[in-house]
Amino acid sequence: MSFCNNSVPQPLIFVLAGIPSLESSNGWFSVPFFLVFVITVTGNLTILYIIQVEKSLHGPMFLFLAMLSVVDLSLVSAIVPHMLGMFWMNAKEISFNACLMQMFFIPFFYVMESGILLAMAFDRFMAIWKLLRYTTILANNMLMKMALAILARAVVVLTPAPILAKSLESFQSHTIAYSYCAYMAVVQIACGDIPNLIVYGLMVIVASEGFDLFFIVLSYGLILLTVFLIPSWEARGKAISTCDSHLCVIALFYSPVVFSVLAQSLGYHMAPHLQIIIDNLYFLVPPMVNPLIYGVRTKQMRERVLQILHCLGD
Repeated sequence: MSFCNNSVPQPLIFVLAGIPSLESSNGWFSVPFFLVFVITVTGNLTILYIIQVEKSLHGPMFLFLAMLSVVDLSLVSAIVPHMLGMFWMNAKEISFNACLMQMFFIPFFYVMESGILLAMAFDRFMAIWKLLRYTTILANNMLMKMALAILARAVVVLTPAPILAKSLESFQSHTIAYSYCAYMAVVQIACGDIPNLIVYGLMVIVASEGFDLFFIVLSYGLILLTVFLIPSWEARGKAISTCDSHLCVIALFYSPVVFSVLAQSLGYHMAPHLQIIIDNLYFLVPPMVNPLIYGVRTKQMRERVLQILHCLGD
């Protein structure tokens, strides 16, 4: 139970604190966030363009990569523009309904990204285990079913968040100590019986990132088992090399989550402003770095990017 002596009724408008105790540095924070946004949009649009025009990249792995780029663009678009408005124009107010939308869509795209990374792990497993039947098994209709399953899972898992938040009738304050409307941040300033709402927030993590990470680890365990059955060391090396980019993206995406869970389990508590900065990096760094990883480590993409840069140089 969260009791409040001086509660306020459900407000029409919340005020986002941004990065508490560092308000005077908001102008400086806007610079890296703006650069992250520009690099993310440029990189992911480039990936989508190359996949569209390069017919040799119309296989399952690159179609998953295209899905990942679309989700990454959506994720940064849901966070950064409002954050920049807050930093540049002190636009800290957000309507209750707009807050509910952020509360749904930001984790929605994050959960979708996690699902796509799991699908890409399955793709790499099938490419190594059933190489001759790979394109037959992962035909377009199967890819569509997997994409719909990822979408449906995100909708089912995240739909309760705005509904539960909407049911909250009173709050300790109308100020959210965060840079966007995070579900847990809103619940923590609510009055009344909130333990069940907190449990739901934790279950979202378990049912999405926890579930996906478990099966990704399982997929790569099976990949290693399959690779070690290959007699040729050269063939083993080539098989593993097809997973390099995906492994880098997985490490980048899940390591902050694992670090946060371990830190809290061990009783380590970060300063609020540091926690908020790290939480922002959870959402913003992977979408920026993903296209750079695939652009550098994938031969077809690297050659196409160099070709585009050469044309621009001329």
